[in-house]
Amino acid sequence: MSRGLPPTHWVAPDLGSVARAVRTAQERFLSGDAAAVRGVRDLVADSWRRSVRQGVDPGADAPPLVWDAGELAAARSQSPLAGAMPMIRSLLTDPAEASGHVVAVGDAAGHLLWVEGDKGLRARAETMGFVVGSQWSEGAAGTNAPGTALTLNAPVQIFASEHFRGMVQPWSCTAVPIHDPHTGRTLGVLDVTGQEQVATPQALAMVRATAMAVEQWLASQQPATASVHLSVLGRDKALLRREGRDYQLSARHSELLLLLAVSTQGLSAERLAVLLHEHDVALVTVRAEMARLRKILGEGFLQSRPYRLTEVVTTDVQEVLDALDRGDTRAAMTLYSGPVLPSSQSPEIAELRGDLRARVRRAALASRDADALLRFAIGEDGRDDVEVLQAALVALPTTSPKRIGVTARLDRLQRLMAVPRPRVPRL
Repeated sequence: MSRGLPPTHWVAPDLGSVARAVRTAQERFLSGDAAAVRGVRDLVADSWRRSVRQGVDPGADAPPLVWDAGELAAARSQSPLAGAMPMIRSLLTDPAEASGHVVAVGDAAGHLLWVEGDKGLRARAETMGFVVGSQWSEGAAGTNAPGTALTLNAPVQIFASEHFRGMVQPWSCTAVPIHDPHTGRTLGVLDVTGQEQVATPQALAMVRATAMAVEQWLASQQPATASVHLSVLGRDKALLRREGRDYQLSARHSELLLLLAVSTQGLSAERLAVLLHEHDVALVTVRAEMARLRKILGEGFLQSRPYRLTEVVTTDVQEVLDALDRGDTRAAMTLYSGPVLPSSQSPEIAELRGDLRARVRRAALASRDADALLRFAIGEDGRDDVEVLQAALVALPTTSPKRIGVTARLDRLQRLMAVPRPRVPRL
């Protein structure tokens, strides 16, 4: 055996062959063969599906250039990452110039604020629209490291033909979101783009380390700020608390503000129209409602192109999710005061409502905690849930007086389920 070979005779994969196989899979996927993605990474396949749903053209030359020079300058001056650019240049951009990479810093909506690094590569990157002022969110550019990292709120590497748009497939990239160290809100994204070597574990470690350094710098520069709070659980009209004042929002404004609060990238009027109703809402209606909401909350609270919130907005939905994530089921049951905007017909909000209810219910059942189960059972979502009531009955001590009420409710539900449905006479 050759001294230089490991015992398994492992050979590095032929990256060209890998890229060709993925490209073939994408061609088949775009032609309607859903099974073609079986050999593709799940992260990439899921992103391709989202790109299709959002109407991204895989043959498009470049994503939209949405900012002119004046708008770019204003966005840079307002970016919390502007002060960290010297650090980013020192840790990432200067080494990139020597090794042949392009470094980009984008905002939370995927707009590129700074594109620096190797001059030759930057000139080539311009041909695919990778320039300052352009938007590289998934919805605008399809699968790509900055956009997909923002969508998933996680570090992402995209290799060659894993990109959705053909124009981008000669490139590889690594991107990591940057967060506000006090609130966790996504502030932007840090990306390195180049040849296949930028999609390696070493490149990911380098970009991650730089993002962490930026967040540590932000923590030292920024005081903790109080967030705006939106309550939507168990109420048809949301309650917004901001600067010591409570705002009772209309049903439509409740939907709009919740959709924006849970979006990390902002939402266009067209996207909001789709999310609000399965048959879409007229764009003029969306824009009019946003204008009214801006008048209520102040000019500085909302920005457009896309619509996005300028202040951190926490929600009672996220509080429940945070409690579940840390395994505090009792706290989650206490915080879960009902369904998300129960009267809303918005498909997106209905999905959020169903997902949250399912997570809370699963946590209650998995806990086998009588208190947690009963808290869910007394709410709107659980009062007729036989499985939850049965689990509560099992969890309650045999001497508990609460067993009487639970048993009575189970008996009533079982009698209702046993009642035969009236037969409809045939005409």
